[in-house]
Amino acid sequence: MPELTLNNGVTIPQLGFGVFQVPPEETQKVVEDALEAGYRHIDTAAAYRNEAGVGAAIAASGLPREDLFITTKLRNGEQGEAYDAFQRSRDALGLEVVDLYLIHWPVPSQGLYTQAWKEMEKLYQDKQIRSIGISNFLSDHVDTLLRDADVVPAVNQIELHPTFQQADLANKCRDLSIAVEAYSPLGQGKDLNAEVVALVAAAHETTPAQVILAWHLAQGTIVIPKSADSARMRENLGAADLTLTQSELAAVTALEAGARIGSDPGVAAFTQL
Repeated sequence: MPELTLNNGVTIPQLGFGVFQVPPEETQKVVEDALEAGYRHIDTAAAYRNEAGVGAAIAASGLPREDLFITTKLRNGEQGEAYDAFQRSRDALGLEVVDLYLIHWPVPSQGLYTQAWKEMEKLYQDKQIRSIGISNFLSDHVDTLLRDADVVPAVNQIELHPTFQQADLANKCRDLSIAVEAYSPLGQGKDLNAEVVALVAAAHETTPAQVILAWHLAQGTIVIPKSADSARMRENLGAADLTLTQSELAAVTALEAGARIGSDPGVAAFTQL
């Protein structure tokens, strides 16, 4: 499994497993299947309400803690109490240390994400978190955060897939040594139907999902596909062994269409509570 080194020297498996929309009662089994398939990077969030299931799967796996990379995220409605919110997430996960903790959304209308970041910096300095980062932060949110930050975010997790690439934002983050992590990396399945993706998959005798994931990996993007199907989990891992040509990569990049699927972080203001 390829790994990337974050700006503080911590390494992260570049291909991880996301549990967004996995029901709490199914999470332990799904994550156990993912770990058995070979994933070592699991991405959850307080808002997903399935941290406890992730923690139960980790405990049941018997895998050494140092072999796993666990990410969770701060709920929007808890930005004013980030320190305590993190303790609740840590307890739910059953972990002493979390590898990566993210502000889930900036929610600029609250005006609290800089305050939350200062609390997260304390957790990082106390070594309760190995890396801290952000999610769904647009360029102006990054600028505002960095004006007061003592720690540069390790990661910005954003919606990113062939038909919605946010190239300017991604390039800016990389220039600032902030790693880019893609959620909805397959466009929630919509990008799998692109003709060029099918042609590239046929040429390599592989799957459309592997083609798109290989495209992400080739750009140095961290990627967290989700599937409850164990066979598809294994298929997705196969993207790490797929090398696309420069012309194939360019053909996938040319699918850019500005097709955002999720909410606009500039105005999103849901509390997730």
